[in-house]
Amino acid sequence: MPAASASASASAHEHEASRRQAARQETRQLARQEAARLTAESVHGVALTWVDNAGLTRVKAVPVGRLTHAATRGVGMSPVFDVYLVDDSITTSRHIGGPGGDLRLVPDLERLTVLAGQPGWAWAPVDRYDQEGQPYAACQRLFARRMARLAAERGIELRMGFETEWIVQREGAYPWAGPAYGMARVVELSDYVNEVLRTLGAQGVEVLQIHPEYAVGQFEVSVAPSDPVGAADLAVLVRETVRAVSLRHGLTALFGPAVEAAGVGNGGHLHLSLWRDGQNLCRAGDGPFGMSADSEAFLAGVLDALPALLAVGAPSPASYLRLEPSRWAGAFQCWGLENREAALRFITGAPDDPDGANAEVKCFDAAANPYLVTGAVIAAGLAGLEAGAGLPAPVRGDPALTGPRDAGAEAGSGAPDVGGPPRLPRSLPEALAHFERSDVLREALGEALFEAIAAVRRAESELFAGRAPQAIADATRGRY
Repeated sequence: MPAASASASASAHEHEASRRQAARQETRQLARQEAARLTAESVHGVALTWVDNAGLTRVKAVPVGRLTHAATRGVGMSPVFDVYLVDDSITTSRHIGGPGGDLRLVPDLERLTVLAGQPGWAWAPVDRYDQEGQPYAACQRLFARRMARLAAERGIELRMGFETEWIVQREGAYPWAGPAYGMARVVELSDYVNEVLRTLGAQGVEVLQIHPEYAVGQFEVSVAPSDPVGAADLAVLVRETVRAVSLRHGLTALFGPAVEAAGVGNGGHLHLSLWRDGQNLCRAGDGPFGMSADSEAFLAGVLDALPALLAVGAPSPASYLRLEPSRWAGAFQCWGLENREAALRFITGAPDDPDGANAEVKCFDAAANPYLVTGAVIAAGLAGLEAGAGLPAPVRGDPALTGPRDAGAEAGSGAPDVGGPPRLPRSLPEALAHFERSDVLREALGEALFEAIAAVRRAESELFAGRAPQAIADATRGRY
């Protein structure tokens, strides 16, 4: 190497080392401040969480006195958890598997939250790095962050939010038989619902609405939208808060996609909107129902990718007990205006509220890793944007009852559909086959994460093969 090049390389290395040292010092100072705050609030433990490819939230906890060390050096954890299954058995993949190796769990101090439902505890999500401090290729949270950054490079800000649905039981029974969406259920559990609201509010979570859902003992809470990583963080925080409050009331909260095999199950719907320079692109153009061209292309990309996205957003064999027609689950690959049977539901919002326009992906459920969901949906949308894709004609009414489609109908024209849209995959193996053929998702996720997800889906399909529907529901409903 020429002397000038060697000198330049050494200088760059020294600059990077200096930058890292400054960043570590800044993190150390912030962590000390946060630790002092937590101590003053009588917090003794900090739960550091990530979500694995089976959709389970995993944790390592540290005492407050070790928060600074965790923030600067991380906490050790094996990468093998990326190939854990829902029953805690382990599979393997081409890049990840076996007992070797170690990772560092680094808490995001900006998301550090005192847990009002767990006195003495705080929570922070983690990013995962290797022992050299480099981003771990299979970190789901870093994947979501990377996809959001790619969208930002296209001038697009994504705002996202999850709906959280759950069913409460006491000693395995459903004593609350008030009607779907009925006030009777709120009255029966008014103290419980009130504490869910109070606890979320104390943690700085803005609740948009909470209501009893269709199934016996079922509720849903929706929170304000956030950036893609923040939305996934909130999905984790909301779920664990509901779990904690439920336990304090002698209840068990079940988040699995199917609690009773013949029931409607728990969804995990994702709402999203696209923004540029403070303007909502879902209501900023002359496309279908006022969409901008970029918004239409993005949503068209999501719609086109739904069969493959199901392996991310409906990742359990139990997911396909829920994903049935005429249950508002979004079992068909179609979109529609305020159509709760469409897998992609478009919402214009009130005429005087352009900020309210958004799209809802209804075919996802509560077994999904929310970081994988937000990142994969962005990847699919960006592919549609790159291709200049357009939406087909919207579906009106229940697509299960629709006849053959008129291919000449224009999107947004209001012309009636005369052809039924295709069913989305009816099983996890079918969704996995679409996933494994998706070049878009493979490239976005990277080989290590893509192959680990595929390995977990394949192994869980084999784990539950041949089991009766209710046996699948029983084995999974309380795991998430």
